[in-house]
Amino acid sequence: MTSCGLLNSSNKPVPLRSGSVTVLIRGFVADVGCELLYRNEEPGPVEAVFVFPVDAEAAVYAFQARLGGTCMQAQLREKKQAQELYGDALAGGQSSFLLQQEGTGGDIFSCSLGNLPPGEEAALTLRYVCELPLEPDGAARYMLPAVLRPRYTPHGWDGEDVTQGVPRVPQGELPYTLSLSVTLQSPHSIDRVLSNCSLTPLSYMAGNWTTAQVSLAEAPPWDRDVELLVYYVEPHKPSAVLEDGLPGAEPGSLMGNPAVMVTLLPSLPEAVPGQSSAGEFIFLLDRSGSMGCPMDGRDRSRQRIDSAKETLVLLLKSLPLGCYFNIYGFGSRFESFYSQSVGYTQQTMAESLQRIQQLQADLGGTEILAPLRAIYCSPCQDGHPRQLFVFTDGEVGNTKDVITEVQRHRGAHRCFSFGIGEGASTSLVKGISRAAGGSAEFITGQDRMQPKALQSLKRALQPAVTGLSLSWDLPRGMEAVLLGRGPEVIFPGQRCLIYAQLRGQPQPPDTAMGGVTLQYRIQDQTYKETLQFPRQPQDGDRLPVHRLAAKSLLLELEGAVDSGSEGDRRRVLETSLSSGVVCSLTAYVGVDTERGQPVQGPLVRRDIPLTGFGAAPRMRNLRCSLASCSALRPWLGPEGSPECPWPATLTTARRCKLRAAAPASFSRALTPRAPHGQYQLSPPPAPLLLSPSPSQSSGRGARGTRSSPANTAPRRRPHPRKVRGPGAGSQDSGRAANPRMTLHRVRDRRALTVPELGKCLTAT
Repeated sequence: MTSCGLLNSSNKPVPLRSGSVTVLIRGFVADVGCELLYRNEEPGPVEAVFVFPVDAEAAVYAFQARLGGTCMQAQLREKKQAQELYGDALAGGQSSFLLQQEGTGGDIFSCSLGNLPPGEEAALTLRYVCELPLEPDGAARYMLPAVLRPRYTPHGWDGEDVTQGVPRVPQGELPYTLSLSVTLQSPHSIDRVLSNCSLTPLSYMAGNWTTAQVSLAEAPPWDRDVELLVYYVEPHKPSAVLEDGLPGAEPGSLMGNPAVMVTLLPSLPEAVPGQSSAGEFIFLLDRSGSMGCPMDGRDRSRQRIDSAKETLVLLLKSLPLGCYFNIYGFGSRFESFYSQSVGYTQQTMAESLQRIQQLQADLGGTEILAPLRAIYCSPCQDGHPRQLFVFTDGEVGNTKDVITEVQRHRGAHRCFSFGIGEGASTSLVKGISRAAGGSAEFITGQDRMQPKALQSLKRALQPAVTGLSLSWDLPRGMEAVLLGRGPEVIFPGQRCLIYAQLRGQPQPPDTAMGGVTLQYRIQDQTYKETLQFPRQPQDGDRLPVHRLAAKSLLLELEGAVDSGSEGDRRRVLETSLSSGVVCSLTAYVGVDTERGQPVQGPLVRRDIPLTGFGAAPRMRNLRCSLASCSALRPWLGPEGSPECPWPATLTTARRCKLRAAAPASFSRALTPRAPHGQYQLSPPPAPLLLSPSPSQSSGRGARGTRSSPANTAPRRRPHPRKVRGPGAGSQDSGRAANPRMTLHRVRDRRALTVPELGKCLTAT
């Protein structure tokens, strides 16, 4: 048997061989197909589970499988029903496949392939469409996310986090590879394409440079985000894309009627930093342990906290004299430079700049709700609109709670967010800015930080746009119905996207043109933006405009599901099922009904590994963080009791699954020995012993701990950091080691008392 890669000391094979991504970019929209190729080289059937990141605003709209020469389309069902169909198929020996969104954030998906017979191959293909943001220098930016970092679970949050159970391998050792090919089409000439990866030369397919192809020059491990910057000759032009409805769909339904995507580029007067004295600027800086990690996972790249501090310094130096400001840092607790916002003077600026240089990623976990609530409770400055700037790597589990909190106060401020480093949560970073009428930027190791920071500041200094309204010029007998609320905030240099459904039939005299006018006010000045467009549908059967319109509508509807009525939930389901776009309440499922005989043999689960940045090379022993494993809790007494070293508030470990990496006897590894809480190891003879692991440490620093003395146990499995060399322990950049409690197989049996266990755990 050939092993594709090592997950642990058992040398379990990885069935995923490669990922092949094809991208069609038309202007500022990307239609993406991702094929995952699996092969089972084990003697029995396997279930392969792959957890991966997706942009939170991408519309996943198709899923299919090729098994044994047969191509099968998955069906979109209500999530619970899809999971039951998948489980029943596994129990019946049928090959099946499942694609679902994990949690409510929208930026994590899981793909499951069950009952893959021995020696057979399977190819799973998912498709999604996404908008491409416009960079400050005019480029269209496409990002293929590959980095999925473990999310921190905040105090009191009872949700589940699938990232905790994902196996990790050291940087550069993923056993599967990535290939990427891109086709570009645009009515404007394509100038050039840049990337953070090596590309083949740009190949033009048309003499007028409107069609081109490019691909990765090599097939690297799938362990870093792939970024493409596409430059057009004339990018700043309004446009409209019209699509016919889906053939066979009910007229009047979301997919049955034509849809139009209008892109406007309002010519607003840009604010100039330093010329306006109005504004209260509050900077909220993530100082959790994970901000001490490298920007792109490579040990020699700069730390995230340093990039965030540099951005903060640039913004602080660019503030106008006479405004107000304050700076907060947060982790397991939060701190602020001042008890309330202070006036921006030469003295307060110099004092703050000096204090910024001393900031470190040393405040533990990512408890962002507490500082947000403190900011919202602080009094606003009269005549100075509040602008909130958030710098974070976005590694939190309670994303929806944070977005909801920002949404509640949207009338009192605007929020501008910065995602720092690869793997920053698009759900959190984009969600909080969208909730409070701001904008989001992502800063990675290859980004030019200065233009992005200054662009956000200019937008914050711009007076609020009011009186937004749309009017349509269509043939008699036709009307345009907005999908979603429509534009609520616009900024200079930022595209304004409008999705609408066209209903009715044109009456004579018919005209081949349509038009839309956007009107708005800034202070006492009224502005209008008008676009005329041909009513000629574009070619293609994938309907990207319909899918993006459905996703835009779902983002709006899902925000109201938790606090809304059953009617809101039904509307979300109807929108998702009719459009084919996955949401938190639906999932794609397919079952192989062509195979005559059921797959024989016990099913083995294989979780596809992801890169663990900074991990120690090749873990030779079975190791699992005690504080992250719910399998041990039944033997340690009730949570919060004297017999249990974990605090009662620690409730997030149930998602930690050892699966194939753990021996079958692990769940019964500890058995009670005496009423007062001593434990000894049960058969088989090789026992387990608690000890600090000198070769591993938490790359998230104290992020897994609470600052309160009563809550010192790690909340989740820490992210390991690479060992610098023999005897280096877990030192990194001069910081003290943070010992991690692990389970080791040892030769000598001995009992471990609960007080000893508690003492070990409090060492972290």
